[in-house]
Amino acid sequence: MDFLPYIEKKIAHTPEEASKTISMWRYRNDKIVFTNGCFDILHKGHIEYLAKAASLGTKLIIGLNTDSSVKRLKGDSRPVNDENARALALASLIFVDQVIFFDTDTPYDLIKTVQPDVLVKGGDYRPEDIVGYDIVKAKGGEVVTIDFVEGYSTTSLIEKMK
Repeated sequence: MDFLPYIEKKIAHTPEEASKTISMWRYRNDKIVFTNGCFDILHKGHIEYLAKAASLGTKLIIGLNTDSSVKRLKGDSRPVNDENARALALASLIFVDQVIFFDTDTPYDLIKTVQPDVLVKGGDYRPEDIVGYDIVKAKGGEVVTIDFVEGYSTTSLIEKMK
């Protein structure tokens, strides 16, 4: 069986590409969880974080920073992996249902479009400081933080490789 088409189908370059799928999930009363990030070098910390996020609902959507967005946030030496490689790696995870690119510095507009039931970020945020908190709370949703896995970060991996 060729799994690649199935994996690639989970990647949307715009929110509009994902809208039909998200509408179907809403119709079926799926509980949509949203998180976002660069996910430059996928590691154990990312996997555990995303698995925990996925367990908070029935569908997990990841907002993925484009290459130009990552450069603005992290500097010219990043990303290590381009956006298509990062999206494919994330979409290949069994508990990830959709990956949607966003090119802005924050995913605010994407969150406004997706209207998730649960918004998730890492434990270094206070829930009320998370971008999109107002959107999710206004619709009666939850905003959840998940602790990082100690000793795992893309920056530390890059430093180790040097």
